[in-house]
Amino acid sequence: MFDGKASTLLAVVETGSYTKAAQKMNLTQPAVSHQIRLLESEFDIKLFYRAKNKLKLTPQGKILVQYARRAAAVYANACQAIEDSKTETSHLNVGITPTAGETIIPQVLATLCNENPGIHINICMNTIQKIYTRLKAYELDFAVVEGAVPSNDIISTALDTDYLCLAVSPIHRLARARTVSLEDIRHEKLILRTRSAGTRQLFEKHLTARGMDLSEFNVMMELDNVAMIKELVSMDLGITIIAKSACRDECAGGRLAAIPIENSSMVRQIDIVYLKDFMHMEVIETMREIYDKMGN
Repeated sequence: MFDGKASTLLAVVETGSYTKAAQKMNLTQPAVSHQIRLLESEFDIKLFYRAKNKLKLTPQGKILVQYARRAAAVYANACQAIEDSKTETSHLNVGITPTAGETIIPQVLATLCNENPGIHINICMNTIQKIYTRLKAYELDFAVVEGAVPSNDIISTALDTDYLCLAVSPIHRLARARTVSLEDIRHEKLILRTRSAGTRQLFEKHLTARGMDLSEFNVMMELDNVAMIKELVSMDLGITIIAKSACRDECAGGRLAAIPIENSSMVRQIDIVYLKDFMHMEVIETMREIYDKMGN
């Protein structure tokens, strides 16, 4: 069903050479070259060019690879779906953004699997942009994300709402404050997510709306690991801006203190997103029921 020429193309891209692709696919190097020439003839394009003895995709080649990967994912999904129908099981690939992963979402998915032994879930944690790319390529079945990337191809349904707050250690000078202003934290040592993170982007938009810029703050460190950020903050090595749900357990255990930020509109929606032809809506409905029970 999946074109062998497309498989060859993906193997060449993955390995970076015709020879290695031939080894990977148990073919001869001339056979790989022939498959690539057939593709080039079929689409009337050149797929590769050489630069510093390395194979590089042409612009048209990049387009074809994108669709080849999508076709490969659809084929793999079809094979899995057929096997699942024989065994009455469901294997699902689920994407989660890092901040959403710090909420009760993983526990919800684990509970879903425990209560439904026929459901098997593989979790991929990544940035929202990469999750949307994988979702559109059919490499993910659905995703739970904080923040949104508008797309006509993807259906989004709200699961919950969240907001950004300041998190500090229990011994920090602001730990007992009822609220804090941006001026209160301007000169504090900030530990933030990287620029691609949704929480970081939301915070910067909030600053812009108030005529401020992140360069006016003392950003001591940037990293894309929420757990590590919380650990550093709990040791009073800095403060952070974080989703309230992502530090719920630490606040309950006395390891962190979360303080609302004055005049803040940094509200985020937790969404379940999926393609229009997603075939397991009952899983999402069950997940929503579990989430509501665990969140209350």
